[in-house]
Amino acid sequence: MKLAFSSNAYMHFSIEDTIEHIAALGYKGIEILADVPHAWPAGLLPERKEAIRRHLDQHGLTISNINAFMMNAVADPRQPYWYPGWTDEDPHYRAIRREHTRRALHLAAELGAPHITTEPGGHLEEGRDRVEASRIFYDEIMPCVEVAEEVSVKLLIEPEPDLMIEKFGEYLEFVERIDSPWIGLNFDIGHAYCVGENPENWVARMADQTVHYHLEDIADTRVHKHLVPGRGAIDFRKTLRAIQATGYDGWLTVELYPYIDEPDKAAREARAYLTRLLGELEIPYE
Repeated sequence: MKLAFSSNAYMHFSIEDTIEHIAALGYKGIEILADVPHAWPAGLLPERKEAIRRHLDQHGLTISNINAFMMNAVADPRQPYWYPGWTDEDPHYRAIRREHTRRALHLAAELGAPHITTEPGGHLEEGRDRVEASRIFYDEIMPCVEVAEEVSVKLLIEPEPDLMIEKFGEYLEFVERIDSPWIGLNFDIGHAYCVGENPENWVARMADQTVHYHLEDIADTRVHKHLVPGRGAIDFRKTLRAIQATGYDGWLTVELYPYIDEPDKAAREARAYLTRLLGELEIPYE
């Protein structure tokens, strides 16, 4: 397994400085935020893309994932991460999400990233018909699946508390309609814990869908607030053992965006906890 850290904790830093910090802390990979201030695809000039490639090479980092979930650049007043969403009632808002995802897939191909992550539908307002929202999500995401196939970059859906697809069963029900090897699951262990699906019980069941993992801890209240691994109630020992048992040898990306005021401290603590635990479990890691 390989440890990476998400750049969305470094919102006060340029992407070049973020790469330097994450590499200096000992991580081998970086999840790059396809958003301001790091790599907003709609406004990323060729010179900026080359600067990212150059800094990755210089500091020996590999891209674990492109995070196309967050869209702060749009500054939607409803919520800066979820909106515009796949299931917005206004088709013009849905188009913003769709085109952002298409651009993020092309960006991933240009930077050599294996996949991108996206939101699982959108926020369903009270009274919204779930069947109709699922149909809209399917219709909007399929053009992006076609792009994923064209550029050989996987498109990963990330179940999220309070969004249309929260649980793994809902994810499976939705992707059953999509006949493509370029769609997959981003297994966020904190999100699973929040919705009552303890990750150690779901790793094996979702192994054939899982392409990438997000790691963060969650308090025993199961309220969706990302904590540094080791500070919450998730059983990382059981979860990491379960992941190892599936034969997974890909990226474990730590995602700690609430720690933008002290990202180095959070990243350092997370890596120390995880490497100690991986060592105790005799699980090889990079």
